[in-house]
Amino acid sequence: MDLLQTIIIAIVEGLTEFLPVSSTGHMIIAQNMLGIESTPFVKAFTIIIQFGAILSVVLLYWKRFFHLNACKIMDKELIGDRTGMDKWKVVLKQFLYKYDFYWKLFLAFLPAAFFGLLLSDLIDSLLENIWVVAIMLVVGGVVMLFVDKWFNKKDNQAAVTNKSAFRIGLFQCIAMIPGVSRSMATIVGGMSQGLTRKAAAEFSFFLAVPTMFAAMSYKMLKLFLEPDGINLILDNLMILLVGNVVAFVVALLAIKFFIAYVTKYGFKAFGYYRIIVGGAIIILLMLGHNLEVV
Repeated sequence: MDLLQTIIIAIVEGLTEFLPVSSTGHMIIAQNMLGIESTPFVKAFTIIIQFGAILSVVLLYWKRFFHLNACKIMDKELIGDRTGMDKWKVVLKQFLYKYDFYWKLFLAFLPAAFFGLLLSDLIDSLLENIWVVAIMLVVGGVVMLFVDKWFNKKDNQAAVTNKSAFRIGLFQCIAMIPGVSRSMATIVGGMSQGLTRKAAAEFSFFLAVPTMFAAMSYKMLKLFLEPDGINLILDNLMILLVGNVVAFVVALLAIKFFIAYVTKYGFKAFGYYRIIVGGAIIILLMLGHNLEVV
């Protein structure tokens, strides 16, 4: 990969990671159009630059990530004269309240962690199948056209419960199919649990942090274990740095735009976009064009 290819791929990552249009699908398409060979480093690069996108979420929502609920874990007034199990039940409730934000992210992250490890090889094989990407872009686009009609109700809430967090995590597992979009799956999951558009989108962003960090760490470990993997990373540090910086800046802008847009207009535009892109790819494949990543 040269510097220009690095910047283009990073822009695609930053723009599409938090939009319900499938960042993986778009990077596969961009990689093919740029003629970038699918080497172990390139595969790792497309995951590692997600770190920049992760940082954009943490920066924009730093108060949610670092402002813990004001609650002492060993509050003597609440514990009172309780002893034994009663005392520790109160302590546990205080602990869960104080770290409620992280606890819900953990519950939502669990399904993807389990199925991601279980189906790792299958996911890797699907990533290079452009037919899967194209079909899922279209299918997801149809879902986006109707998601507001199905789930956008006047009594939708902004609060995420433990149960809804875990269910959103189950929806996230659908995004292991390339072309689905992790953002789309979790937003649809959130709205199906009675969340507002904004609340569902923001929880999708929050959940991206542990999910993408875990995927990035796993991919880094695999690359380290490759023959000469450490030298491969050291030789491409500048490319990795540039990729993460570009993805960070672009993702910041994309998140701000997305929240403002979907709160006001909903998801139909993204549905039409997905159908057009996916349909165009299917037509090209049917006409005999080779779009597979080499």
